[in-house]
Formats: sequence, structure tokens, C-alpha cells
Amino acid sequence: MLGLSRKRPGSEDEEHWISVSDLMSGLMVIFLFVAISYIRPVIEQREVVREIAVAWQQSELKLYERLNAEFSKDLANWGAEIDKETLSVRFKAPEILFDQGKANLRPRFVEILNDFFPRYLTVLAEFRDAIDEVRIEGHTSSEWTGTNDPQLAYFRNMALSQERTRAVLEHCLSLPAVGAERDWAREHITANGLSSSKPIRSDAGDEDRDRSRRVEFRVRTNAKQQIVRILEAVE
Repeated sequence: MLGLSRKRPGSEDEEHWISVSDLMSGLMVIFLFVAISYIRPVIEQREVVREIAVAWQQSELKLYERLNAEFSKDLANWGAEIDKETLSVRFKAPEILFDQGKANLRPRFVEILNDFFPRYLTVLAEFRDAIDEVRIEGHTSSEWTGTNDPQLAYFRNMALSQERTRAVLEHCLSLPAVGAERDWAREHITANGLSSSKPIRSDAGDEDRDRSRRVEFRVRTNAKQQIVRILEAVE
């Protein structure tokens, strides 16, 4: 009986599929590294943005807490409140602020500003790196005595609110107690008359004319600019 060499059944096929399997594994590893090289910068950018957003949210919260700690005992006496969402100190008692249709500060409002503004600047000094602008905003109701024309009333109230916020800013910057903070204040604090463009409304959606007549000191942070700057650096 002739001796024949016999191959182990399936040995070549197994060797063939093992080599293909190794090749596929290698390709998968390469693909994984390529994918990571593209995805990693995106992940890093997202993480940077998230960290900045959290940091600025915490910074804004700290600013609100400092404002509240500084002024909470005075707010009721001043007819004022602090809005956490907009970082605004809102003076909302129109009978204290101005005479109807006038831009001159009433004596009681002068007293309040004399006390409030230097202390306000002291609080803001702790957060200067995060502050883009401080807006003094003047708001009116939508009515104007002597006319039923809404557009005429709007523009007359616009002129009035601009005169009022200018008067507030001028008085605040003239205070001797402002001292060394005056230069920073001139660079960052603006006067903005908004007429009746942002009225206060009741739950039913009706304009609350008394509450709409107000003056707000509102802080705008520079979070957006900081995020753009960091992203440009990452790229």
C-alpha cells in the first residue's frame, strides 16, 4: 500500500482565514487611530467650551450672590430688587425716580444713588475680568399724556428714557466717592433709553404701566467672547 502524505483537513483554510483575520484586526486598529485623530480635537473643544460655560455660570452666580449680600437689606427701602437671570439691580418705584414726563432726578433717588453707586462699583471690581458692559437702562410705559398715537408715544418716551439714563449716569460719575473707579466706569458703563420696548406684563399678558417705569443697572458678562478666544487658541 503506497504511503501518501495526507494534509490535515482544513489546515490551509484555517491558516488563510487566520491571516485575513489578523489583517482585518490591523485595519480596524488603524481606522480607530485615524478616527480618534479626527474626533479628539472635537471632544477637546467641546470639553473646553463646557468648562468655560460652567466657569462663567459660576462667576455670574457669585456676582449675583455678592450683589444680594451687599444690597439685600436696602432693597425694600429703595423700592428695588435684584434679578438673578439678568444680573440687574432694578429700581422699580416710579414715584421715587422722576417726576412724570421729566428727566430730573427726584431728591430721594439722588440719595439712593449716592449710597448705591459707590458700593456697586466696589462689588463689580471683584469681577472685572468677566464684565463686558454695565448698562443703565431706562424703561417707560407705552403711554404718553396728550396723544393716542402709539408711534408718537414710543418716540417721545424714547427721548425721555434716554435723557433719564444720561442724567443717572452723569450724576453717578460725578460722585466724589467714585474716585479711582471713574475711568473704569467711563469705559464700561453706558446709558440706554429703551422707551416702552420691554414692558413688564401681568400673568394675563397686559402691560403693567407702573412696574414698566423703571431704571435698571444691568451687567453683561463677556462669556461669549471668552469662548470664541479659547476655541481659536485650541484650533
